Amino acid sequence: MPYKEKKVEKLFHSIGEVAEMLNVNTSTIRYWEKEFTILKPKKNKKGNRMFTNQDLDNLKLIYHLVKVQKLTIDGARKKLKENKVDTINNYEVIKMLEGVKELLNEIKEEL
Repeated sequence: MPYKEKKVEKLFHSIGEVAEMLNVNTSTIRYWEKEFTILKPKKNKKGNRMFTNQDLDNLKLIYHLVKVQKLTIDGARKKLKENKVDTINNYEVIKMLEGVKELLNEIKEEL
């Protein structure tokens, strides 16, 4: 039986990696960290921020609210504070629909 290598998933991501994933500046992530209480990255001995996958999910949600839905920081913070569960559910539905759209576009191109 051949050896199957498991995909290694990182436990922590640096601020640079996160910024690259979201296509924003590191200063934007630092600013969001100050503005949103749901972001609590760990810091190593040097003081470098280390983001967990949960932090990454929260950053993606904030990105969606601020950059895609064009909410202000106050508006996004209020939305998360008042109804975080519905906001997360709506975001998950949008991600799922975008995945379906991408799949349908791939199928369309193959026809």
